[in-house]
This record gives sequence, C-alpha cells and structure tokens, in this order.
Amino acid sequence: MTRDAHTTAEDSATPEQGQLSVFSNERLLEQPSIALPPELTANTRLKMDGLHLLAALPDSAVPAAFFDPQYRGVLDHLAYGNEGVHRGQGRASLPQMSEQAIAQFIGELDRILIGSGHLFLWMDKFHLCTGFRDWLAGTSLDVVDLITWDKGRIGMGYRSRRKSEYLVVLQKAPRKAKGIWKVHTIPDVWSETAPQQRGVHPKPVELQAELIEAVTNPGDLVVDPAAGAFSVLAACQQRNRVFLGCDING
Repeated sequence: MTRDAHTTAEDSATPEQGQLSVFSNERLLEQPSIALPPELTANTRLKMDGLHLLAALPDSAVPAAFFDPQYRGVLDHLAYGNEGVHRGQGRASLPQMSEQAIAQFIGELDRILIGSGHLFLWMDKFHLCTGFRDWLAGTSLDVVDLITWDKGRIGMGYRSRRKSEYLVVLQKAPRKAKGIWKVHTIPDVWSETAPQQRGVHPKPVELQAELIEAVTNPGDLVVDPAAGAFSVLAACQQRNRVFLGCDING
C-alpha cells in the first residue's frame, strides 16, 4: 500500500464518504505495507522479550495492539494474601514488570501505531482506581473507552470478591471514531467465561476478536508483545488478521 501511515478518515474520504455516520461500519483507515524482519515470524508463538520485538518494528506501521502487563498491583498493594498459594502459584512465579518497564512498553507501542490506531490495555483494579496516566507520559495516546470483562466466576478479595477485569481502550492521535471504529454492538460490560489454563492468565478470545474486527481490516497486523496465553493469536485466527506477538516464556 502507498497510503501514508498517518492518513486519516477525513484526509482520505471522498465527498460521499465524508457523509458517513459515526456509527458507520466502513473503515477508511488503512495499514501501510510493512516487511517484517526475518526474526519476527507472524502467526506463531515467539519466545522473546517484548521490547526486542517492538524495537524491530518501524514507526507508524500497525493499526492495533494489545498489552497485558504482568503486574499484581491490586494483590501487592491491598495484600489479598493468597497469591502464590494454590491457584495463584503459577502467576505469582512470573517476573513482575516495574512501572518504568510498563511505561517503556507503552511508549514503544505508541511509536509503532499508525495515526488513530488503537491500543487495548488490560488494567488491574488498583491502577484503574489510583491512576495510570504516568504510563502515557510523552505519548500521543489518550483514553477513549473502558470495557469491563465479567469472567463469570468469583475470584479473590477480603472485601468484594473479584469477578471482573478491565480493558482500557487507548487511541493514538488524531482521536476519532468515524471511519475508524466499525463495530457498534460491543457492550461495555462483556460476559465471557474465563478460560481455564494453568500457569498463565488467559484473556477472553471472543471479546478480543470483536475489538480486532472493530479497528482493523482483514489481513492487517495486530501486535501483542506480552502474549501470555496467546489469546490474541486465537482471536486473530478467528478474524483473518495477521498476529505478531511474543512472550518471554514462549
């Protein structure tokens, strides 16, 4: 494709297209052509550091990315007390990302996203309540939506018991929906039973598939630099998108 990576809906629209409603299911934004380096094999489970993967990608190349930082903010700060015991043991053994590392990942994701591209950021309760704006410092990302995932089963908690997780929807400037977001049936509370998978923290495939459908076209690249259970790979396979992602444990 020859279209510049930062071309937006308004830049590329014909007079007829300019009349599109904000609820249109047409997507005018296109991904530029990109040649992946040899070490980055698409549609597979790469074992590597996510920052290494991101550093190998060019600026303004990708329409959508997911990021699930490995943190335990709500567990460490509120001292729930049973992380690392029984069902939490596998997750507790994973190396934790520092606040600085999370901000570094988000900075790199901002760099590789095309203009008006989306980053879907999984968020824990602690950071959702106390703030995560520092992670976005120096980027052109802004919050445009929030989705609550109802996992269908009760988790930990000394007070309220956790039954949900949160997905913050970020968009790179210029921030807009018309001609960019094409699926308008996604509820902001999504019910999907959490996958049962020992040793990892799997995310809802169907929700991620719907979001991929909303902000990409068939054949587009979707990046996940901390893939964990590789649920984004499964979502891409459902919707005919090209997955590029890795996990430090493969």
